[in-house]
Amino acid sequence: MEVDLHCHSTASDGALAPAVLVARAHERGVRLLALTDHDTLEGLAEARAAAQSLDMRLVSGIELSCTWGGATIHVLGYAFDCDAPALCQAIDDLHQGRWLRAEEIARRLEAKGMPGALEGARAVQQALGDSGNAPARPHFAEFLVRAGHVKDRAEAFRKWLGSGKLGDVKQHWPTLEQAVATLRQAGAWISLAHPWHYDFTRSKRRKLIADFVQAGGHALEVVNGMQPAEQVGSLAILAREFGLLVSAGSDFHAPGEWSELGMYRPVPQDLPPLWARFRNVQQSAAI
Repeated sequence: MEVDLHCHSTASDGALAPAVLVARAHERGVRLLALTDHDTLEGLAEARAAAQSLDMRLVSGIELSCTWGGATIHVLGYAFDCDAPALCQAIDDLHQGRWLRAEEIARRLEAKGMPGALEGARAVQQALGDSGNAPARPHFAEFLVRAGHVKDRAEAFRKWLGSGKLGDVKQHWPTLEQAVATLRQAGAWISLAHPWHYDFTRSKRRKLIADFVQAGGHALEVVNGMQPAEQVGSLAILAREFGLLVSAGSDFHAPGEWSELGMYRPVPQDLPPLWARFRNVQQSAAI
């Protein structure tokens, strides 16, 4: 695919430095890329310089954490003013919240007989490229593997770090409404990330989308990597029902994992693509 609107670098929980990620995307045929690291813009400058050198278009992106219905939800923002005061403040708050979360995860793991998790997760993170941000759950998962507490990352998430488990700490996030409002104040186009990843009933998922639209969201991420085709179909129905634009992306984190840059299932052709709206954004937001 020539468009990828969802990927992560070492600025958050990805395995590749921003410039390396951009080069890999270019090699795979991507020509319009959004780097959407979790709760940070730290990788954008490096990614932007790499994209310029390759004559590739990079759109400013971010994946903000928030809460809705007792669960952690992610919203994607695109083509925004990176210097918008509301966004800068929100990112600073989330930065602090992520450190508090990491410390709490480490405390909980230590209470279960797994000490040194924060230091171990930081070591994993720093080996990839120290961003200065708090270690995320994938870094903790790798620590648990290296320390011999679990056999692989899948087991780490299944037993300790996944949704509803001991390491699923979510009390430091803003609400869905606050996250959308922050992005709107920055002039962003806003998409609800991977709606099928949340462990919701069909009716609760529909209510989430309704509340997202009510808050001012613009699009639905109908395609996320190689998710099952039937999920794409169900989300396409919801996008049509609510009159939403659609976004799509690999949700790339590392080679050999969930998906590859530029690789995801086809977007239904009758749905209006969010990326078509980027043609008119300011040069400072999309390069």
